[in-house]
Amino acid sequence: MDHFLPLFQRHLEVERNLSPHTIKAYLRDLRQFCVFIEAVHGAPVNLDSLARVDVLVLRRFLANLQKSCQRSSIVRKLSSLKTFYRYLERQGVIDSSPIAAVMAPRRQSYLPRVLSAEQTGALLDTPVNTYPQLIRDLAICELLYSCGLRVSELAGLDLDSIDLEQRQVRVVGKGNKERILPVGRTACHALQLYLEQRSSGNEKGLFLNYRGGRLTPRSIQRLLKRRLLQLNLPTDVTPHALRHSFATHLLDAGADLRVIQELLGHASLSTTQRYTSVSFAHLTSVYDRAHPRSRKK
Repeated sequence: MDHFLPLFQRHLEVERNLSPHTIKAYLRDLRQFCVFIEAVHGAPVNLDSLARVDVLVLRRFLANLQKSCQRSSIVRKLSSLKTFYRYLERQGVIDSSPIAAVMAPRRQSYLPRVLSAEQTGALLDTPVNTYPQLIRDLAICELLYSCGLRVSELAGLDLDSIDLEQRQVRVVGKGNKERILPVGRTACHALQLYLEQRSSGNEKGLFLNYRGGRLTPRSIQRLLKRRLLQLNLPTDVTPHALRHSFATHLLDAGADLRVIQELLGHASLSTTQRYTSVSFAHLTSVYDRAHPRSRKK
């Protein structure tokens, strides 16, 4: 079994071209499943025990996951296992996948957290007295909202990813897919201020910590929360909420859904379409407050 894990990881990296984050999640899911199989058989897991997995065992595993995991996590774990079994089948290790016909549970539909335009303006307003750390934090928030970036995409930006003259940024998203995005004038100004005071060195990362190293996604989450606390804004807002706000505000202003899909880097239009629910919820709220026959007496 230990022999196949590195081979499977290489398959995900080279043949499937998955992101490092997705590969890490797939391998973690597979190890979790192996621990479960060991508990079922009372012996160390091997390829033979994995090949003998049937639908009943898999359903026991999925039922056990429901105690601690959200439905979206269960769907991903099942996808991880199906990918692994397909790989074993292609390598001739097993004759057929025992879980190929297992249906994944339906994903939970939810409305993403969205900031209002007023809240976003308060977050991005530049104070009179600016310090180097604050200039950097404002540039990060501006770029997240201006381009609708994932936090991992922002953390992965290099100095040469930004072209302020052309007002564009080169982003590497999921599956190492590259896209070129426009950057708003306000965000360009914030980036220019940051670059003027950014410490020089050998680090090619765009956004640096106080030690001169590249900021991690977790560090970006912390600095955003710190700014939200300072401004008395909702502290459950994450960098991903700025991405949701970017898409929803564009849709409210009449942007085409296909354009928003390209800007966000979504592979499927159905992923982008959930923002129409957010926008409709906003329209309904405005209607209920404004229409004479809808207002509560």
